[in-house]
Amino acid sequence: MVVNKSKSAFRTIAEVADDLGIATHVLRFWETKFPQIKPMKAAGGRRYYRPDDVEIVKLIKDFLYEKRYTIEGVQKLLKDKGVKAILGGEIQKDFFDMSAPVDEKPADPAIVEVLKLSENQRHLLESARAELEALTTELKQKR
Repeated sequence: MVVNKSKSAFRTIAEVADDLGIATHVLRFWETKFPQIKPMKAAGGRRYYRPDDVEIVKLIKDFLYEKRYTIEGVQKLLKDKGVKAILGGEIQKDFFDMSAPVDEKPADPAIVEVLKLSENQRHLLESARAELEALTTELKQKR
């Protein structure tokens, strides 16, 4: 499957599986074994992998398939060192993470409205934000 998306675009499970050369059922299994893999799920259960999710999956695949770690070994490594330390970079914060604590009275009323969005609306906003960030980065590089 050839998809012409920016690096910051969300990917379906099929796109991620094709890109990495693994089966979709393997990705679903890894989601049960590695809590660090947290794709967004739209209504109906369709998975959308953020760029950070894809990087984590690549990391896990590398440790399992190339470096020959066991699942338990990779779990321990991720737990002990953390994903950020292993990837050597900043992991994006999930702006729409509903499990994150929210002040009772947010400073910005727009935040309250964001929290009331449906999963589909959140996905659309997250995708738009990611595309805008990619364009901003591209424009900065051309200067």
